[in-house]
Amino acid sequence: MHKKINLGIIGYGNLARGVEYAIEKAPDLELVAVFTRRNPDSVHVRTKDTLVLHVDEAVQYKEQIDVMLLCGGSSSDLPEQGPYFAKMFNTVDSFDTHAKIPEYFATMNAAAEKAKKTSIISVGWDPGLFSMSRMLMEAVLPEGRNYTFWGKGVSQGHSDAIRRVDGVKYGVQYTVPIESALERVREGSLPELQTKEMHIRDCYVVAEEGADKATIENSIKLMPNYFADYDTKVTFISEEEMKENHGAMPHGGFVIRSGATGTGKNKHVVEFSIKLDSNPEFTGSVLTAYARAAYKLSLEGQTGAKTVFDVPLAYLSNKTSEQLRKEML
Repeated sequence: MHKKINLGIIGYGNLARGVEYAIEKAPDLELVAVFTRRNPDSVHVRTKDTLVLHVDEAVQYKEQIDVMLLCGGSSSDLPEQGPYFAKMFNTVDSFDTHAKIPEYFATMNAAAEKAKKTSIISVGWDPGLFSMSRMLMEAVLPEGRNYTFWGKGVSQGHSDAIRRVDGVKYGVQYTVPIESALERVREGSLPELQTKEMHIRDCYVVAEEGADKATIENSIKLMPNYFADYDTKVTFISEEEMKENHGAMPHGGFVIRSGATGTGKNKHVVEFSIKLDSNPEFTGSVLTAYARAAYKLSLEGQTGAKTVFDVPLAYLSNKTSEQLRKEML
């Protein structure tokens, strides 16, 4: 039997719990330790015999952990934690601020190259699986247009951004596709759609006692990269209502490529869609598969930052190439 791939997790929120579930289902992976900024005694993980340690202790586990999964948020955690841990470990993360990916890639590439480590960034379903679909279908149908719709569902990144606004106690954001726009795209008419014509952003907020709700609402609606380009609705609710009605984390979406071949008369619409009961559990499953790929790339001596475009699909699987050809091809 081959050695198991030893994994570590930085942070223990919803995404990390999703990763933990995924590792349990993978016979070739083992969770060695969870590292947290909180008091480790206050963090209770599912997996038996897994160490829970303060994040400052991670440096002592450079030899024991093959790949570190970074489960912090994109707005403030990963820009700091990513390059810091890339200097010590092979890493996988879910950095999802699309506009800042090139800048983040450059930072991670410099750190990982210097340390001779492999860092796969921006893994998940978007960016991630949706990115692959956009690229693949554009390569196949160069004459055409890509459309991406998200939701209806809870966006972890946008919800995290709301919760960091001063005066917000709890917050959740639903991304909701505009149905009329979706239908126009599926008809193959190649509409030119502005950002705000495709989605609305529906926010539910529990304010801290005494906080100025008008200031909170304004801060959310004007936030660049998250809400400024959208029709954003902010609804203030009680803590009880938040717990009762907004505890689940469903999500989903569609990538649609509409294009033409030949003389242009033959039209084609290709759609890749997902519907998720739990966004963090699914995203955690994607991260876990890419941890396996990061380990394989590191064994080959491939260093620096990578994205889903750079990773052979076979590296995500624990099956052999022979099995994949027989069972999947």
